[in-house]
Amino acid sequence: MARAGLTADRLAAAAAELADEVGFENVSLSALARRFGVKDASLYSHVRNLQDLRTRVALLAGGEMIDRIAAAVAGRAGKDALVAFAAAYRAYALEHPGRYAATQMAIDQELIADSPALRRTAEITYGMLRAYGLEEPDLTDAVRLLRSTFHGYCSLESTGAFGAPRDVEESWYRAVDALHVALSHWPRGGPGRRPPQAPR
Repeated sequence: MARAGLTADRLAAAAAELADEVGFENVSLSALARRFGVKDASLYSHVRNLQDLRTRVALLAGGEMIDRIAAAVAGRAGKDALVAFAAAYRAYALEHPGRYAATQMAIDQELIADSPALRRTAEITYGMLRAYGLEEPDLTDAVRLLRSTFHGYCSLESTGAFGAPRDVEESWYRAVDALHVALSHWPRGGPGRRPPQAPR
């Protein structure tokens, strides 16, 4: 029998809070059950398993993150939009480390197609980059460049991995400036160069 007051959405929200406290990788059904003062079995009326719970957290966090980014970029274009997008991304990643980690998990493509939040993420990101005059396949390449830069920087910053005396904030601004330059002067005209194969 389902525990009164428990719902899948409420469990996902509590799991998101737990992820920020102890790390997304440490979120478990047992830990969540203890938070609600119930037995593990009580949760299975609302979520199928741990993977289902973590996917729900990922979708919740993805929605929160894109809401923040959308508000930041509204009415902006070009570099102004890129700077606002980057700032909102970084702020969410640093303020909600567990939730942010959830946004990086692999999600089934069918779930992505059915998620309004993830579709909106693609629309806003690709829309911002189209203002630079990019079309496919350059759009996807540019999205991957932005994602890897933002994620790599935020991940390193969150663990204190930048040891040089240079101000981390200033380095972030310079990185975003460099991305703007790269997007404004995107190489055109065919596939990128592949490294030569090593001799056999």
